Amino acid sequence: MTKFYKLLFFSTLMLSTLISVSSYSWMGMWIGLEINVLSIIPMLINQKNKISSEATIKYFITQAIASTAIMIAIITLMWQSSFSSKLIKEMPALIMNSGFLMKMGMAPFHFWFPEVLEGLSWSNSTIMLTWQKIAPMVLFMYNVEFSLFLTIVIIMSMMISGLMGINQISLRKILVYSSINHMGWMLSSMMVSQVIWIIYFVVYSLTTINITMILNYTNTFYTPQMMLVWNFNPMIKLFFSMNFLSLAGIPPFIGFLPKWLIIQTLVQNQLYFMTLILILMTLIMVYVYLMVIMSSMIYSSSSSVWNIPGTMKFKKIFSMMNFIMITSMIMVTLIINVI
Repeated sequence: MTKFYKLLFFSTLMLSTLISVSSYSWMGMWIGLEINVLSIIPMLINQKNKISSEATIKYFITQAIASTAIMIAIITLMWQSSFSSKLIKEMPALIMNSGFLMKMGMAPFHFWFPEVLEGLSWSNSTIMLTWQKIAPMVLFMYNVEFSLFLTIVIIMSMMISGLMGINQISLRKILVYSSINHMGWMLSSMMVSQVIWIIYFVVYSLTTINITMILNYTNTFYTPQMMLVWNFNPMIKLFFSMNFLSLAGIPPFIGFLPKWLIIQTLVQNQLYFMTLILILMTLIMVYVYLMVIMSSMIYSSSSSVWNIPGTMKFKKIFSMMNFIMITSMIMVTLIINVI
């Protein structure tokens, strides 16, 4: 019975995102977003974890506020022809984009994102970090224009993600601020090319899924646990470090490819200030990534650890996935040079 209701809500979760993305009207888009929220809420509640109930309530209240803002913007758009002031005509788009940013968890509307994810399991966290970003980002792309508002959002996201990620010991919060940082890159890619945004999102999602699967497999939630659980698992340490380096965008890993494409395209469009901000602010987040890698690779403990079952199965599955993550950047580079 438990598996059936999870399968049901997971199916409606997938369907609601497709409804929002493919809708021809703002009202159909809004209905898809509401179905999406109502589908994921039963999946977030975990009977074994009381904190998940609090996280679910926080998520519902935040999403309700964002949906209300989007609905107000839709109603205002219907009356737009009766207004003559330019500021009043631009206000619905500003309110709607703010609602989309709140649903994504972008700065300065990110206040709920770390608190909600801190109370979720790794499987639910994976959905929140990847699939739940698709509908708001695509709808934001439909309504976005290169303006001062978008520039401020990108700069604030890059600054807040780097500064708040420092000295964090919770791996879930580190992935939250990493997500905010990468969404800043994704929003900047929307200015120049939607294809680059798709490439970036796919690479980011696959890397995040790899990391969360490793953390879920080892039942690790905080950096001090990495020294205990992973002390006698060098293969897990290697896989985790490679994926985090890919998430940081360090060559030769595949995570460098979308950032390379974005920087190249922004420079070609003479957006030098935006390119400089993205590079400088990402360096702070790279420092956070390297500190996490040091916690897993360099430090070790002589304390006894519990046995993790299924090590051979883990090696077979993840060795292939991470080998692809290593070699894909080399293959893509060769293909681009040939073309």
